[in-house]
Amino acid sequence: MKSRLNRRSFIKRTALAAGVWSTANYFPGPNILAATGTIDKLNCVQVGCGGRAMHHLSEVIGTLGQNLYAIVEPDERKHATVKKWLKSHNGDADKLQVFTDYRVMFDKIGKDVDAVFVTTPNHHHAKVAMMAMEAGKNVYCEKPVCHDISEARMLREAAHKYSKVATQMGNQGHCDDGYRSLCEYIWSGVIGNITETHSWTDRANGGVGPRPPSIPAPAGMDWDKWIGPAPYRDFHTDLHPHEWHGWYDFGNGSIGNMACHIMDGVFWALKIEHPTSMEIEYLRGGSDERYPTGSTIRWDVPARADMPALKVYWHEGLNATTTTQASGALHAAVGDARNLPPLLLDFVKKYPEEKLAHGDGGTLYVGEKGVISTGTYGENMHVVPFAKMKEMPTPPKTLPRFPKGIFANFVEICRAGRTDTAVPFEYGTRLTEFALLGNLAQRAGEGKKVEWDGPNMKVTSLPELNQWVKRPYRKGWEI
Repeated sequence: MKSRLNRRSFIKRTALAAGVWSTANYFPGPNILAATGTIDKLNCVQVGCGGRAMHHLSEVIGTLGQNLYAIVEPDERKHATVKKWLKSHNGDADKLQVFTDYRVMFDKIGKDVDAVFVTTPNHHHAKVAMMAMEAGKNVYCEKPVCHDISEARMLREAAHKYSKVATQMGNQGHCDDGYRSLCEYIWSGVIGNITETHSWTDRANGGVGPRPPSIPAPAGMDWDKWIGPAPYRDFHTDLHPHEWHGWYDFGNGSIGNMACHIMDGVFWALKIEHPTSMEIEYLRGGSDERYPTGSTIRWDVPARADMPALKVYWHEGLNATTTTQASGALHAAVGDARNLPPLLLDFVKKYPEEKLAHGDGGTLYVGEKGVISTGTYGENMHVVPFAKMKEMPTPPKTLPRFPKGIFANFVEICRAGRTDTAVPFEYGTRLTEFALLGNLAQRAGEGKKVEWDGPNMKVTSLPELNQWVKRPYRKGWEI
């Protein structure tokens, strides 16, 4: 470990002097790229090899040329998938180290690792990220960066403690121009004070009814390792590989799946810290173990230094689709559409050419002088209507841009031995905590105000909810 740190310190100086970095061949080769004087390829570990992981591999290993040193995945079928991908990209799959338990991985090869990429189900996020930081390893973790509110606090404290480690939450929209332009427009006052926002998603990561009956885990699946820190249960349908989002023990519902993307602009541009309360205004589906299939949640945010009190709305599981017509107008499908934002529907009818409703998600920012619209990841940011925006002066660009994207940002920072990523845990944990407060409101039920003491991380109106702020861990998986 010491030799890698010493080498990194040296290369950091030469890299900064050169001001460039290379994306040469991305499988084992020379440690130092002498021609450029930049840092060598990162030894990367991919923890979790389903779904989003393949995008990580494509970007970090394929496009950015880093070294896939090891993978961690309890489902052995995914081992074969990754090795096949590696061979198709001229990699040496025989040298790839494979684990089913990241605790074992850190023990055996941790000293040789430079960066850990986490794409596990949410209930593992905090454990992997914490172990990485404690081992002095750079860590990139998909959103939400953790499963529980208490974990957000622990990870933020750890990021401060291990301040030489680069951290990044996977929130690609935060690196793109849309949300950065949004901040500049809002901070310049073009639509005046904002007192209300509406964010929506068509995702319905929840369910109804009892837990399905137990069945044997798939061949090659180390089910105990998949369960990890969560309460043990036998394998059943409607859980793996993706449906875990809808179960309290493993995911965070539609909020966990999409809120850190869709509400990023709300939290950032409107300088939110702690809300005073949250409340469910509409609820559909759900059970003692499952998240709802649809809900409308309101966060009450107090006045900040230069901004008035704010009501933040989240509308999920809209039972809605996007038409194939050029207008892209949102319309209610068969089912209960009470949680469709009326303001959105009004704008769709008034400005069909705006393509405000993209079906999958977006946000409206309601100001005294107008309304701004953004898509799921901040794209298509504009004052409504476009014609009004064209008449306004464009605010100066005061925020940095990252045209190469979030993965390139993280790799550049790690290779330079720096920590100033675009979405560090300092920010990502705060955004995650704000979003996950919506889960507490969902557990409380419709019409019950959840009063929140943010500084002390405690529900004051319904103290029984505090059991969900911090969960117990299975023995051997404590954080």
